[in-house]
Amino acid sequence: MLEILIAGGWPMVPILIASAIALAIILERFWTLRRKSVIPPELGEQVMTWARTRKLDPKHIDALRQTSPLGELLAAALVVRNRPREIIKERVEDTGRHVVHRLERFLNTLGTIAIVSPLLGLLGTVFGMISMFFAVMVSGVGDPLKMAGGIGEALVCTASGLVVAIPAYFFHRYFRGRVSDLVIDMEVQVIALIDELAVVADAAPVRSAG
Repeated sequence: MLEILIAGGWPMVPILIASAIALAIILERFWTLRRKSVIPPELGEQVMTWARTRKLDPKHIDALRQTSPLGELLAAALVVRNRPREIIKERVEDTGRHVVHRLERFLNTLGTIAIVSPLLGLLGTVFGMISMFFAVMVSGVGDPLKMAGGIGEALVCTASGLVVAIPAYFFHRYFRGRVSDLVIDMEVQVIALIDELAVVADAAPVRSAG
């Protein structure tokens, strides 16, 4: 394997670096985008229970904000819970943009690697063919070893670029879809909390009158 990589020439260096970066991003995103870390089980129900029982002191909200991306969105709604519904939704949307940005972290880099890796392989292919033509100019067509070296360099670079690009593109699309699914699930729970806050707000005058 090492001999094959060496046969690819210097264009293999950026391809190998890109492959290492892509692997690191894929492993990091798999760990970060686990559902239980983004949307902890029962967190939405727990927060709605807080809203019903009015256990919404600043310490609860600060702790909620630190738990997870979902907790950060729910905390954003609770901070302005006494404001009109439109203001609550606006605050959640503002916070949501920052949350989504963090969930999509490094995905642009992974997409760039998926695009650039085949181009690096193509560049190596071009240099391999140039090397082969120079060998033909110097030694003629009577030295098949030099021609084979240039062709080998071209093929190794092309194959290596595709080997890096295909998984990088696949996981880029996979993580994009995963983020979209998580965002939709968080949106459902945030809307449920906003509805619960509206019910609590409507019931407050009745309780005080009683």
